[in-house]
Order: sequence, then C-alpha cells, then structure tokens
Amino acid sequence: MRQNENKRQEKEDNGLIDRVVAIKRVTKVVKGGRNMRFSALVVVGDGNGHVGAGLGKATEIPEAIRKGKEDAQKHMISVARTDYQSITHDNMGKFGGASVLLKRAPEGTGVISGGAARAVVELAGIKNIRTKSLGSNNKQNVVFATLSALKGLKTPEEVARLRGKTVAEIRA
Repeated sequence: MRQNENKRQEKEDNGLIDRVVAIKRVTKVVKGGRNMRFSALVVVGDGNGHVGAGLGKATEIPEAIRKGKEDAQKHMISVARTDYQSITHDNMGKFGGASVLLKRAPEGTGVISGGAARAVVELAGIKNIRTKSLGSNNKQNVVFATLSALKGLKTPEEVARLRGKTVAEIRA
C-alpha cells in the first residue's frame, strides 16, 4: 500500500516550511517474517532563496517525516534569484538517472513544473520558472537533481567577478 504525494505542508516557528514529497513502505524479509519500515522524502524551505531536501527512515511514518525534516535542514542551500523571482540563468542538474532542466521565465509565467521538482522550486521562493524532468522519474532522484541544478546557479555579480569584468559588460 504505497501512499502517493502527500500534500502535507507546515510552517514552523523558525520560518521554515516543510513539504512531504513521498512516503514509501519498505519491507525486509527476515527469518521470522517481514520487517516494515517507512521512508519519507521531505523538502524544507523558507520561500526566500533557501531550500533543502532530506530522507528519513523509521518504523513509524511521523518519525520518518521528522528525521527527513532534520536531514533537510542540515543540507540547505542558497538559491540565486532575480528581482522578479526567477532564476538567473538556465541550468541543468543531474542525480542518478534523473536530469532536470531549469529555464528562466518572464514575470507572470508562474511555476510550470512536475510534482517532485515543483516542491523544491516553490519552497525556494521561485515564482516564475519552467522545468523539464528528463530521464528517470524517481521522485527522490528528481528532487536531488533539482537541488543540484539550483546549487549550480550564479548571480551576474559572481560571473563578472570570476571573469574580471563589470556586470554591464556581462549583460551586454
């Protein structure tokens, strides 16, 4: 009995929002029978440029979610965004067999994305973006591929500093 995308969303006192992307029941067959455990994939973000994902495993669902939330908070990243809440440039992220393409979008576009990538993008505070999931559609790999793509984003100021030019020269 597999539970599909649980739409649970909570705001904590420290300003972080968490979203449970997937809960899987894992069974291990042993001499005395079967051991049931649960695996929860949780995405945590503040809606203002910080996001993280984590995996929690336990015998009870709430405990797995709590562990996943703690793991996600430990692995948070900062995301470079533009003034109109989009990404600074197109980028592609890979994790396992999944690849996720992130494309800039003008203001008013909204979030055009699939389920697993959508959770990461929304909790990062990105309001205008187009994404395409390529390869594997395993939710865990798609979430981590999306984080990989977001981690690779650079601001125009960073690019200008690396190239030894001004921001105006980069944008021209």
